[in-house]
Amino acid sequence: MGADVNITARECSMARCAVGVCALVAVLAGAPGVSAQQRIQSADFLKLQSVGDVTFSPDGGRLAYTVQRNDAPGRPYSQLWILDVATGRPTRVGDEQSRGSSPVWSPDGKSLAYIGRIGNNSGLIVARADGLSPMHLADVAGTNSSALTNTGSTIAWSPDGTRIAFVHATPGPETADATGDPVVITRLLYKPTLTEGNTRFNDNRRLHIFVVTVASREIKQLTDGVNDEHSIDWSPKGDEILFVSNREPDADEFFNNDIFAVTVADGSIRRVTATENNEYNPKWSADGRTIAYQANQRGLTDLETNMEDTHAWLMNADGSNRREIGKAIDNRQGSPEWSPDGRSVYVTVQERGLVRLYRVPAEGGPGQAVVNERGNVGAFAIAKGSGGDRIAYVFTSTNDLGELYLKDATSARALTNLNRDVLAGKPMADVEAFTFVSNDYKYEVEAFLTRPLGMTATSKHPLIVNIHGGPHGQQGPAFNFQNQVYAARGWATLMVNYRGSTGYGQAWADAVFRDQNGDEAFDVLNGVNAAIRRNPWIDRDRLGIEGGSYGGQLTAWIITQTNMFKAAIPNRSIINLVSYNYTTYYNQYEQMEFGVRPHQQDLMDQLWKRSSLRYAAQVHTPTMIVHGENDNDVPIGESEQFYIALRDVGVETVFVRYPREGHGLREPKHIVDLMDRSIAWYERHFPAASADGR
Repeated sequence: MGADVNITARECSMARCAVGVCALVAVLAGAPGVSAQQRIQSADFLKLQSVGDVTFSPDGGRLAYTVQRNDAPGRPYSQLWILDVATGRPTRVGDEQSRGSSPVWSPDGKSLAYIGRIGNNSGLIVARADGLSPMHLADVAGTNSSALTNTGSTIAWSPDGTRIAFVHATPGPETADATGDPVVITRLLYKPTLTEGNTRFNDNRRLHIFVVTVASREIKQLTDGVNDEHSIDWSPKGDEILFVSNREPDADEFFNNDIFAVTVADGSIRRVTATENNEYNPKWSADGRTIAYQANQRGLTDLETNMEDTHAWLMNADGSNRREIGKAIDNRQGSPEWSPDGRSVYVTVQERGLVRLYRVPAEGGPGQAVVNERGNVGAFAIAKGSGGDRIAYVFTSTNDLGELYLKDATSARALTNLNRDVLAGKPMADVEAFTFVSNDYKYEVEAFLTRPLGMTATSKHPLIVNIHGGPHGQQGPAFNFQNQVYAARGWATLMVNYRGSTGYGQAWADAVFRDQNGDEAFDVLNGVNAAIRRNPWIDRDRLGIEGGSYGGQLTAWIITQTNMFKAAIPNRSIINLVSYNYTTYYNQYEQMEFGVRPHQQDLMDQLWKRSSLRYAAQVHTPTMIVHGENDNDVPIGESEQFYIALRDVGVETVFVRYPREGHGLREPKHIVDLMDRSIAWYERHFPAASADGR
């Protein structure tokens, strides 16, 4: 990422200050007509807030939602709020030090359960509907296990409102050995999940289902054993709780989630699905006859980065009559939520750089986009309204982070404006979509160009290529803080949804199969060429490139193939496709992406041929390598190899390692620091700006 840098004129007069950094001070004076106070700066990130979860009370009169903040030491934190829909008045649950997430209303709407902290007590908490009188019910522990991804609801009320089911982690059989001296490893997935950041070892705890009686606080454990149970939903009849679990004989080696139901009375379990593919996030219909869920169909699904798009499905309560109701929408779909009348489900859909909200008929057929604005829909909730459903949803627009919106049959309006004071008066750069033809003439590729602020008829501006990760992800026009910081300094950014990206159909996501560091890299370069030729104001002598995860992998690969960029910042990058497979926390990824395991056929040789490390001698671009110290997704050893290789061949290289971080930075102070370092790195290696300050 890139952003503000605090450098004084005096520092620029010092001998150690590079010419490029001195030029940065002139740029940071601001775009013409825009003062420093008016433009967005890296430090603004610490003041930004965004809405996370949202849920309607049963009568639709209140909304419980969470707000994420960045203004405390360590990682961002979440607080719980309740909003009266009629008056628009919000009330925080607890005090400034309280924390809250995952809110779930009781069936009568008189209470709200959530995971949080009140005073010195953390865990499962219940408050009144107005947010007052929060009461701690049970301690709740989580796990850092890498065997768990895409987990769903952790809280579910009984239909009569007297009990609450919750998910809690208990020690597994390997915990003692794996935390002893010496550490003894017996699990295949012995590393923690990608975001953990504090250790390199799985705590080996297992998620199980517990039930607490609200009045007495008596707790009963419903499930146990070596398997995990999660993503729960209590049946309308009150007799069963749906959950998701991987019950393969070796669950670490074969990722295969199925749906089960546990009987509340005696803990007996029945299997609802038995498939070779994965199911996620089951939800009962109001009458208890049908289950909505999210699933794919392929026999091999990776724990984290999935090539196949998930779709919305329905089945009968006994697991029969499974049908893919989202089939007509050829794009990646999120977890389904039932409409109040049970005639349809709502799902988010990734489409051409956007995330829209669709209503899909329960009987199947074409869905309808009900939130179709330019940006990304996040969490959402549905309530019955006059003339149609009411939809509360979190929306990241083109000029702000996620805010809470309410839509009914006639209108849509914002319910929050959390960043009004931070962003007021600060212009936002426009993001333009364009398409171009791929290098093999087979495809139309879409890209998004963020135009710089302060342009004049004669000005020239740097361009930073910002590559998304995945590879099965997407970028679009939704608010991107990093790109807006660049734009405020007169820099353009380019984002290319190369082959392998989501949002353009299954065939496009599959187009990277067995071709990593191949044609998708040419998609990025062709996008750069198209942007330069169509926008003469882009300065060809001031091009930079960066990306994270797979975007970092492509950044590293591209600088082994071309010298067109003046500076590069590969972040948490796969550098050696062979070593990566044997050090990452999940090693099914390359099997999914290439069809066989590395030791099979000649894949080991092919992986080495597609590894940036092999071509390190071809790199001439000054490179700032970035990595989290405890990244268990792409281990830091990948960047360590590249750093030594580039130093060996004489490339100007610096290695920035962030403590307490996993795959991607989470601590706000680290995010701001990287913005500052990135912008300084580019300015150090860009030629001096022209006389007009651009």
